[in-house]
Amino acid sequence: MKTRIFTAVLALSTVVAFAQNREIKRAGKAIEKGEFLEARNYLQQAEPKLADAKQDSKADYYLYKGYALVGNGENVPTNSLMEATEAFKKAQELGHEEAQQGLTTASNALVNAAIADQQGQNFSAAADKLYTAYQLNAQDTLYLYYSASNAVNAKEYKKSLEYYKELQDLGFTGIETQYTAVNKETGEEELMGSKEQRDLFIKSGDYENPQTRVTESKKDEIAKNIALIYIQEGENEKAIEAIERALEDSPNDPALLQAQADVYYNMGDMAKYREIMEKVAEQNPDNAVLFYNLGVSSAELGENDRAIEYYNRAIELDPEMSNARINIAYVLLSEETPLVEEMNKLGMSKADQKKYDELAEKRQEIYRKALPHLEKVTTNDPNNIEAFRTLMNIHYQLGNNEKAEEMKAKIDELETQAASQ
Repeated sequence: MKTRIFTAVLALSTVVAFAQNREIKRAGKAIEKGEFLEARNYLQQAEPKLADAKQDSKADYYLYKGYALVGNGENVPTNSLMEATEAFKKAQELGHEEAQQGLTTASNALVNAAIADQQGQNFSAAADKLYTAYQLNAQDTLYLYYSASNAVNAKEYKKSLEYYKELQDLGFTGIETQYTAVNKETGEEELMGSKEQRDLFIKSGDYENPQTRVTESKKDEIAKNIALIYIQEGENEKAIEAIERALEDSPNDPALLQAQADVYYNMGDMAKYREIMEKVAEQNPDNAVLFYNLGVSSAELGENDRAIEYYNRAIELDPEMSNARINIAYVLLSEETPLVEEMNKLGMSKADQKKYDELAEKRQEIYRKALPHLEKVTTNDPNNIEAFRTLMNIHYQLGNNEKAEEMKAKIDELETQAASQ
């Protein structure tokens, strides 16, 4: 009697296992046809007895489950992609040879979903998806880099700091060789997956003008971002340490020195900022922006003559730099304030009257020095209403009333234009 019962149970198990294998196979065929919903239904039927299945069948089940969840890779919910990833991992643990390809498919779907999130300014979701894609393929550290960038945009600074520091520990530079060619039909340059692919496209006759480029290192940018995040978090000392760590490898790197200078600028240490910027300027003597920034820092330190010297150097390098001319005018005009204060303190004696006239002449001289810089600004930038307003005031002070009225008319014209827009 016991033997009969045992035999009956065995027979029942065999029937269940056979049915289960049949449903798993049907799921695989449905996936081949792109019928992912149908595949999920078959897998749901097979799931209750999965524990009794053989290892090969379990491996197939999880592989098909992963593909059924990913589907065609379009508009897939994040939780489905995460679930698919776990399914592919289980298939891989069970020894399925195709599981790695499945993980790559899930990774690509995550990246595409992250791009959509990024375009929709859902930076937090994009960061999470890209980090998961990186975890699936640790060789592709660019996913980690873009995950950190999206975390910054989401203002999730602790998360981005963690990712940036991981990139530093990995020695990530972001340098890559890119292979491009121009599509003859569209006239647009396209990025190819490899040199071999690019060469094949050129041989086809549909592409031309093959180019090979090496991208710039992102190492300095990462060091700078780490420093800026520390500043954001109020940890200035750690910010300085982060930059100094990077400078150990590249002590004269202009981008790193610029980053270090920016840190001190954000900390309000203008003297240190200028000291470092002068080093950068020595390495880039033809960079007008650097000299302009040196002018700004010198002006903030109250070193007006030095500021004007730097602004003039910037203008020599870039004659169209209106901001440098405006700043020269404002630096010059800032010297008017102590003169006015001194004039107001004087009495009515002959000595005081003589002193008053001397100071008034100095004040007039300041106006005359500022005048050509502002006039050049209005020539280069005819819509700069503030420059016209300052010019109007200067002309009134110099007694050039007719010229001042011209400036006033121009100001009225610009204000009317602005109001109508």
